[in-house]
This record gives sequence, C-alpha cells and structure tokens, in this order.
Amino acid sequence: MAALAQPACSFTTFLGCFRPSPRSFSNIRVHPSWNLSTSMSLQSSEPVATKTDPPTDDDVLLQYVVLRRDLIDKWPLGSVVTQGCHASVSAIWSHKDDPHTLQYCSPDNIDSMHKVTLEVKGETQILNLSEKLLAAGIAHKLWIEQPENFPTCLATKPYPKSMVSPFFKKLKLCK
Repeated sequence: MAALAQPACSFTTFLGCFRPSPRSFSNIRVHPSWNLSTSMSLQSSEPVATKTDPPTDDDVLLQYVVLRRDLIDKWPLGSVVTQGCHASVSAIWSHKDDPHTLQYCSPDNIDSMHKVTLEVKGETQILNLSEKLLAAGIAHKLWIEQPENFPTCLATKPYPKSMVSPFFKKLKLCK
C-alpha cells in the first residue's frame, strides 16, 4: 500500500505565505472614536480596538445597492433584482482583498450582512450618482447591462456606514 505524501512544509509555514505586508494596510481609515495605540508594544496603556469591539450603529459595515425606478416599473421584478445581485457580487469580488470587504464576508459576519437598497429615477440619476462617488473616491460598481449597454444599477463595496451614508441620504428606500 502506498504511503500518503508528506507536505513539503508545515501548516504554520504554509500560513506564513499568506501574511500581508505592512503596506497592505497603509490606507486603512479608522473611525475617530476608536482609541488605537500608536505602538505595537504590549505594555501600551491605551486600549487597542479589536475585532470583538461591538460596532456602533454608524460604524456597521454595509453595502449600498441602488436600482433604477424606471426599470422597476417596466421590467419583471426578478430581472431588476438580478441586476442588483450582479452589481453587488461584482463590487465585493472586485475588492475582495480590501479590509472592509474581508471583514464583511468573514465567517463571523457572513450571516449578518447589512445592505441598503435604494432607488433613483432613471439613467441620468444613476450616472450622476456614480460620478459623485468616483469624485469622492467611493469604490463601487456601476452595472452595465449587455448587450443593451446601459447602466441598470450600482453597488458600493462594503464600507462603515459613517463613511458613505452622506452620499445616499437624499435617495429613497426601494419599495
């Protein structure tokens, strides 16, 4: 009987291959209310924010999905929902290595995702919203339906609510 092949490296060594470099986290924004230590010293007297710190209502990670009302009124509901799903998955996958996306999709959070589904009147409004988000550096996916080649919806990558909610305050909940 053939013996099972032994791994070339230990599990610990294997995991070491996936450690992010310090540069990976150089652009992370932290909410001002978090008291983060500037030192990695274990003797720091300041509290360090941890994964177990409960988020406040303003800091909950969420994804915004914006649909076009004119399409909701013309297309079958399932088709419009599918467009939103396309944009949502695309925004998450395109930012799969982003710290907020990793936290949003983590095993601890996968069953408690937060999404807000809003609506705009039509194509002009969704294009204007996309331009506004681009100008502010808010990562999102404007879904362009093919082969028709027109925008149907938009979804942000996951963000803390406090970072993105001002861009969506004037929009109506999709009903």
